[in-house]
Amino acid sequence: MAKRKRGDAVDENGQVKPPLPIKKRAISETPESPESATIQIITGSYERILHGITAKVPGRRKEAEAEAGDNITFADTFLFNAHLSAVRCLALSPPSAHRPGEVAKRILASGSTDERINLYHLSANAPTGRGKALPVPTLAGNAVLEDPKNRELGSLLHHSSAITALHFPTRAKLLSAAEDNTIAVARTRDWTVLSTIKAPVPVAHGRPSGDTAPPGGTPAGVNDFAVHPSLKLMLSVGRGEKCMRLWNLVTGKKAGVLSFGRELLQDVGEGKWGSGEGRRVVWNASGDEYAVAFERGVVIFGLDSKPRSRILPSPLTKIHQLHYVPSPASIEDGNSPSDILAISTEDGRIIFSSTSPATASALSADKETSLPLCPPLGSLGGKEASLGSRIKDFEILPLGPSSLVLVTGSSDGAIRVWRIDMRVLFSAADGASPGKEEKQKQKQKHVGHLLGTYETGNRVTCLRAFVMLDAVAGDARDADEGIGSGGDEERSDGDD
Repeated sequence: MAKRKRGDAVDENGQVKPPLPIKKRAISETPESPESATIQIITGSYERILHGITAKVPGRRKEAEAEAGDNITFADTFLFNAHLSAVRCLALSPPSAHRPGEVAKRILASGSTDERINLYHLSANAPTGRGKALPVPTLAGNAVLEDPKNRELGSLLHHSSAITALHFPTRAKLLSAAEDNTIAVARTRDWTVLSTIKAPVPVAHGRPSGDTAPPGGTPAGVNDFAVHPSLKLMLSVGRGEKCMRLWNLVTGKKAGVLSFGRELLQDVGEGKWGSGEGRRVVWNASGDEYAVAFERGVVIFGLDSKPRSRILPSPLTKIHQLHYVPSPASIEDGNSPSDILAISTEDGRIIFSSTSPATASALSADKETSLPLCPPLGSLGGKEASLGSRIKDFEILPLGPSSLVLVTGSSDGAIRVWRIDMRVLFSAADGASPGKEEKQKQKQKHVGHLLGTYETGNRVTCLRAFVMLDAVAGDARDADEGIGSGGDEERSDGDD
């Protein structure tokens, strides 16, 4: 008979009972409450720093009871001195596969003008209750909630110029664009470059203006690209080109070129001395339309690559970023009743406009324009909210069936979190009708309200954010993992 240890449970026959298995809570795909969540925010800056911040957004009841300025709780999670020069772009992968009792992970990729792509592992689960935010002895006195799962993986050096855009179409692939006129496709399992798409160098027409090229050189490089939801097509816009290119991702070859005509460029404010190049491009969720952003305007294209409508901010100002707003129906069953496009401007506004063909109409007084104008539905920030710093980047996150959280990053270093009622926004989109553009221009409705502001102390250039999953009970978070210990970067996540 084995010797019984002190504290062991004994049954009626004097035998030692086997220990009960420890139950670990499985990873949940949704936050604990549809109206409250923890958001992970990542910012890049001119100061070469990657700054990670968690924002705990309360529910509507707590938010109504709280005083102004106390609606949200911020905490620093990581601070990486990532690059040798300014950070240009960021990309986040989908979370890792569901494994009960384990912490889900996301891959963060950052690009800079130093030709490097740095890779990091981030925890997709919210910190446990044991890790409380505590002030550390710093000059800023910010709360710190460090997570050992946030760590560096390495760097990619397959580009020979500044990185301009990054995107994870799936967790298995990373697409990167640079000023060397190439778009590379890398596999995340072993970070091997599978294919490289080479865009042609634009032909110089006269002397290049601005600081986009060295003396005697030609402005070149891929400004932005967008992958179709089917993962078979890709659009790209380049520097020094008044055109847009369509690529076949199945064969890796060019599928077509669409030139921007003179009338189209005039409709979006590109004058005689303008570059005429596309700055940003984005697909909607259903993949039946896409938007191309120029310096001061946006053109909406259909699936047949014909321009349908345009968006001009009023007053006219520079555009920095654009995203389609996820609708309530698109979250539930993938069908969007009306598409809404959000753009960030130089004067600190987020402008929402309906891109539905039924709501767009041409102004009767302006006979020189050939494209109808999308009516504005509302705006955030700007002079009405006493905010004038340009918004370099923003992220739109759905919370529950009727709530949106919008995270903005400004050049003054401020991170602001807003809450928007989707029912108000989409009811305005359904109520917009032709002939009301002038009235809506004169008085744009201010939608949403500010939850909180966090001062990073750095000039923000790019931003990414995601809603964190529920915390995992147990000691899985505290386990230390090395880079070669069989992490997700060494596993195949279903890449074909």
